[in-house]
Amino acid sequence: MKQLSEFLIPFIGLKLGKHQFEYQINKAFFEDFDYDEFEDSDIKVNVVLEKKSTMMELAFKHKGTVNVPCDLTGELFDLPVKGKIKVVVQFGEQFNNDNEELLVLPHGEHQLDIKQYIYEMIVLSVPLKKTHPGIKDGTLQTPALDKLKELTVQSQKQSIKEEEETDPRWDKLKKLLTDK
Repeated sequence: MKQLSEFLIPFIGLKLGKHQFEYQINKAFFEDFDYDEFEDSDIKVNVVLEKKSTMMELAFKHKGTVNVPCDLTGELFDLPVKGKIKVVVQFGEQFNNDNEELLVLPHGEHQLDIKQYIYEMIVLSVPLKKTHPGIKDGTLQTPALDKLKELTVQSQKQSIKEEEETDPRWDKLKKLLTDK
């Protein structure tokens, strides 16, 4: 994974107060992480960095769509995703990111790489089960579903023919069961 300067925030030169950063995330972003679950993505990420005298607070928000295959049909569709996280950045003796809400940077550090936080926020906002919206409302039209409907109709016609062509000897036995 290479370090992109686009996601490095040089906080040493920033004044105290809030600073806003915006990023547009696409498929190339996830390729850097070797993450291939998304066919494509169009996500807008908004980061607000509030610099204070002894610490910083980061507020991440994202909203957009990821193009994923449906778990039931395999059809690609745009799944809307959104989410937010907050991270507190403090300064200490050594780097520590064990806690997902607290990041400790060494005292001499002058920039912050936020790429990993953006990646985790987006990936964790995708539901485990991805279902095409056309399945829920019945509007999904695919060649696989058309073939399935065709085969279902043929099998129903065959079962109706089989019921009509029963052996007359069995009809007497069926009558015994229904006469009770």
